[in-house]
Amino acid sequence: MKLVILDRDGTINEDRDDFVKSADEWVPLPGALEAIARLNQAGWHTVVATNQSGIGRGLFDMSALNAMHAKMNQALHKLGGRIDAVFFCPHTELDGCSCRKPLPGLFVQIGERYGVNLAEVPVVGDSLRDLQAGAAAGCRAHLVRSGKVAKLGEEAIARLLESVPGAQVHHDLAAFAESLIKHQRAAHFEGGKTDSGYGHLE
Repeated sequence: MKLVILDRDGTINEDRDDFVKSADEWVPLPGALEAIARLNQAGWHTVVATNQSGIGRGLFDMSALNAMHAKMNQALHKLGGRIDAVFFCPHTELDGCSCRKPLPGLFVQIGERYGVNLAEVPVVGDSLRDLQAGAAAGCRAHLVRSGKVAKLGEEAIARLLESVPGAQVHHDLAAFAESLIKHQRAAHFEGGKTDSGYGHLE
């Protein structure tokens, strides 16, 4: 099974300093949903791992969170894509849970649910804690220059990457998808296979 784990706020949709609290406030980043659909069409399953401490803070409830994800999946369906599942941590930092990123609890849950070797699974996020959580679970870390790191300069990003050796950097989720699909196509060519059925690249 080919699996990709995605952060949500700042990676798929616009982030907000005051939290994304409703479906109306959930706004996809340009090209992000198309990137997920492209990954799906290339044979990749996509799941989301996201901190949602707004629940623990009382800023929104489960019905609001479900409405956000319904909006996301409805928009994806129109593009021929889907998110298989959303794994979320509702806790605040004070709760001391094991599922709040940068701890790897959500990723461990995903590995158990899907029965996959996390060492083969890429994780994509826009913050250090996304990369740290994925790396702690054994995933391959990918940073996108959207969301939290969009305003960082090269030196700040370089310092961030020092904490997660081997992490790769992409402009956004669309650039990550293109890179992953190209790598997959190259691997199949080397194995003497055709690229029939793989996601179209512009």
